[in-house]
Formats: sequence, structure tokens, C-alpha cells
Amino acid sequence: MAVCWCVGLTTLDVVHRAAARPGRDEKVTAVRQDVAAGGPAANAAVVVAALREQAVLVTALGGGPVATAARADLEAHGVRVHDVVAAGEDFPLAVSAVLVDDATGERSVVSADAALATAPAPAPEALEALPAPDVVLLDGHHPEVARAVLAHVLARTEASGERPLVVLDAGRWRPVFAELLPAADVAALSADFTVPDHDDPVAGALAHGAHRVVVTHGPDPVEWFADGRSGIVPVPRADARDTLGAGDAFHGALAAALAQGVTLADACTVAADVASTRVAHVGPRAWLAELGR
Repeated sequence: MAVCWCVGLTTLDVVHRAAARPGRDEKVTAVRQDVAAGGPAANAAVVVAALREQAVLVTALGGGPVATAARADLEAHGVRVHDVVAAGEDFPLAVSAVLVDDATGERSVVSADAALATAPAPAPEALEALPAPDVVLLDGHHPEVARAVLAHVLARTEASGERPLVVLDAGRWRPVFAELLPAADVAALSADFTVPDHDDPVAGALAHGAHRVVVTHGPDPVEWFADGRSGIVPVPRADARDTLGAGDAFHGALAAALAQGVTLADACTVAADVASTRVAHVGPRAWLAELGR
């Protein structure tokens, strides 16, 4: 069993599904409600666990009631949580308000993400006590956490000569990416990703030091760039019922596949299939049962 560390943001998602979006000063009645842990790193960790790899989530939760609900959901789905917040201390975990359009499956999200407080860096000895990772997935939402984990990875490499693959979830540019990209074995970019002072995001990511690059385009083919070569991977067609967390599902599956030692192209194929499965099902968790079949 491979070990994947997913490092970054956890939220608590309150998801309402409705037949229409509310207008100004208007209320609508939801046809479905779900509450689950969210955030790029947390969602990716859930997918890693569902794919029967060992998922370790390095994140900031704290001891408040919102964090308790998020932690319970994560642990129920097989994720080992390492909380960088000291035991008993509160932390303002973001609650994300999510609306999914019942007709199209498209989601709208309002969230504070990681803007409510600065998450502390994990202690080196705490990271050393975790299972050694085969892949480390960074979403960049908690910069101090990402820096500490990357420093741990580099120190472990220097000591043992063994280096886990580093995968960067680059949905949108964050200043810390300038520090993380040089260590990224794979930078997974969304179609909307931009790099300051670069017209071409792929060229920009490579110029910043990323070794290989993947670009997702929603339902359109995935592009990959590695070692001077490039290619595309088709995305299986699906009737989109719910797009919430589709990108996170892709990144979790990509990390899990890379941990198995497959090529980048093959990992993209696995990840595209998992993301298509995600969008074909309603709700944040019920679709995971399909991954075990």
C-alpha cells in the first residue's frame, strides 16, 4: 500500500442542491442537503483512501465544533488526520456555502478558505512520526504548512537518498507557488491557472522549475508535458450531475496512481476516469463506492 500525504486546506462544506439559483434578496428551497469535509487537500485525501492507498492529511483543524464535524467525516472515510493546531486549541475553520444547480450539476461556492487565520508549521518531529510518503500533494492554501512539509521532504532526501514525488495542485496562482514549483515533480494546473509575467501557464510553470506539467480542461482532454514530450488523455464522457470536488478527485487519483509508479500519461488516464465518475453522481461522498468496484 502506497502512502500519500495530502497537505493543505480542510473546510466544512454545507452543500445545498436546488432547482434554481436565488436572485437578489430571494430564498429558494433545496431539494437535497449534504454536510461533509471539503477543501482541495481533504477531498484529495478521501479519494486516495477510497482507492485503497494510505491517505495522510496534514492540515489545520483545531478543536472547535466545526473541526470536530470535519474530522469525523474524514476519519470515517479512512483518512489519517495530522492536525498542525495544538491539541485543545481552537482554529477558525472555514465553513463553505455550496450551491449545486440540480439541472446542470454546476456548483457555486462561497468560502473563506484559509483566510481566517494563519496555520502554524508542523513540528519536524511530528512529521517524522508519520508514515513515510511515496507522494506528497500540496495545495498551497496553508503556506507555512507547505513550507515545513517541503523542508521535511528535502531533509529526508538528503538523509536517506529517497525522495517522494511532489505533486502541486495549482488551481489558481498563490504567491507560495514560486517556492513550491521548483520542487514539483508534477504541477497539475487548471485551465484557468495563470503565472505572473508569463502568457503561457505551462511555460511559466516549467520556467519556475516544475519538472512535469498536467493541465485539466473540465470535460475536455487532459494535457501532459514531460521530458520534452507532450500528449493528451481523453476524459470519459459523463452526464454531469454534480461537479463539486471534481478537480480534487482528479488530484487525489493522480497522486495515488503516481504512488504506484505508473507513467504520467497513465496516471492522467486513471485520474480522468475518477473525476468523470465523481461528476456523474449526486452528493460529496456516495460516489466513492464506485471506486471500489
